[in-house]
Amino acid sequence: MKFIGMLILILLAVIAVLLLIALVRTLLMPSKVSGYKAPAETRRAREYAKTLSRMVQCDTTSYDSVRDPQRFEAFHKLLEQLFPLVHMQLEKTDIDGNLLYYWRGVDHDKPIVLMSHQDVVPAEGEWLHKPFSGDIADGKVWGRGTSDTKCSVFGFFQAVEELLAEGVIPPQDIYLSSSCTEEWAGDGCPKIVAELTRRGVKPYLVCDEGGGIITEPVGGVPGNFAMVGVFEKGKAGVRFTAKSTGGHASAPKKGSPIARLAAFVNSVEKHDPFARKMSPEVRSMFEQLAPYASFPLKLVFGNLWLFGPLLAIAMPAISSQGAAMLKTTIAFTMQSGSDAYNVMPQEATLGANMRFIPHQGKDESLAIIRKRAEQYGLTTEVFHAVDVSKATDIHGEAFQFVTDRIKETFPGLPVSPYVMTGATDARFYQDICDNIVRFAPVIYGPEQLAGMHGLNENIEYNCLPGCVDFYKNMILKSGK
Repeated sequence: MKFIGMLILILLAVIAVLLLIALVRTLLMPSKVSGYKAPAETRRAREYAKTLSRMVQCDTTSYDSVRDPQRFEAFHKLLEQLFPLVHMQLEKTDIDGNLLYYWRGVDHDKPIVLMSHQDVVPAEGEWLHKPFSGDIADGKVWGRGTSDTKCSVFGFFQAVEELLAEGVIPPQDIYLSSSCTEEWAGDGCPKIVAELTRRGVKPYLVCDEGGGIITEPVGGVPGNFAMVGVFEKGKAGVRFTAKSTGGHASAPKKGSPIARLAAFVNSVEKHDPFARKMSPEVRSMFEQLAPYASFPLKLVFGNLWLFGPLLAIAMPAISSQGAAMLKTTIAFTMQSGSDAYNVMPQEATLGANMRFIPHQGKDESLAIIRKRAEQYGLTTEVFHAVDVSKATDIHGEAFQFVTDRIKETFPGLPVSPYVMTGATDARFYQDICDNIVRFAPVIYGPEQLAGMHGLNENIEYNCLPGCVDFYKNMILKSGK
C-alpha cells in the first residue's frame, strides 16, 4: 500500500510540474489581437459592387447530374461585357460551359491557376432580397452566389482586367479556371484539368475557394483570420437498408426496419466509431491561433504537447467545425419507410453523408461504418466516394508565397493553415499540381457563412477591393 501511495504522490507531482510548465509557457506567450478589418466603403468598392451585382443577377443555378452548358451562355456573354480586355487579350477555351483562360507570361516554369466556380446552388425559401436581384443595400451585395463564389470569380477577372489596362505582362503564365458543375461535383473541372494535361501544363500553384478571411474561426478566438485550406476531406454518400416481411401496423413485430435504423443511428451518435487525431496541419492551426485566444484556450492551444488529447475530446463543445477537422464524420440526412401510417415497411432506408479524414481514409472509414451497420442487420451501399486529397506542405515555398501575398494585401491579418471539411473543384488538380491552396480573399462573417447554401446570401462589398488586390499581387509576384 505504501508503494502504491508513493506512486500516486509521484504521479500527482509530475502532473503538477507539467501544469506549471504549461502555465508559465502561456504567461510568457505574448498576447495578440487580430485588428484587421476591411477599409471603410469607397467609390472603388461601390463600383465593384455594381459589377458583382450584375454577375449575381445572371442565374447560373446547377442541378445534380444535369449537364446544361447552354444555361451558362448568358453568363459568359456578361463576362465579355464586364471584362472586355480579358476576352480580347487572353486565350479563351470553352469546354462544355467550363472556362479556361491563358495569359502568357515572361516565364513558363511556375504557372499559376486562379480558379473559382460559376455555378450556384438552387435558391429556395423566403429571402429578404430576391435571390437573383443582386440588390445593393446595407453595405452588401445580396443574392445567390455573392459569397459562393462569384465574389472570387469577379476578383480575379477584375484583377486581370486592370493589369491589362496598365500594360502588364505577368512574370509567369497565368490561367483562370471556372467550372459550371462544382456544386454537384460534376465533370466540369476534370475536363479543364484534362485540357491542361493535354497541353503539358503542370501548375506550380493552384488557388481555389474553400478557406477565406474568417471572422472568429473558433469560438473564443475573436477577429478576422486568413484561413488557408491545405487539404480537403474525402466524402461519400451512403445508404443503409433494413428489410423485413412487412405486415399490418396493428400487430407490430419487434425489430422492424425503422426500429433497427433508429437503433443504428443512436449507436453511432452515442458511441462514435471514428478515431480523433490531430494532423500536423490542424496542430499548426491551433498553435497559430493560440496567441489570439482567450486565456483558457491560449493555455490549451499553446501547449498541445500536454493538452492535445484533451482538446480532441473537448473540441465538439468548442466548435463543430474544429471537431470535423479531427475525425471522419457521418451526418444522417435522408430516411424513407412505408407509404402508409398503418403499414409496416418491408424495406426502410437511411441516407448519410460521410467525410473522411487522413488517418482513417475512405476504405477504413467505410469498413468501420459497414461493420457497425451489420450489427443491426443493415446493408450498406456507397455512392460517389472520393478519398482525402493530398496535403500542401505548410512549410513549403508555395504556401509561404501565398502567406506573403496575404500579408502584403491585408496588413495585420493573421494567417493560419486550415482543413477544408467540404469539397471543392481543387481536388481535381492534385494529379498535376503539388501545391493547392483553398483561399477566397473576402471576409466571411457569421452572416455570410450562414448564407452559403442557405437564405439571404450576401457579401459586404467593402472587402471587394482587397479581393482584387490579392489576385493582382499573386499575379505580379508570380515566379518569386
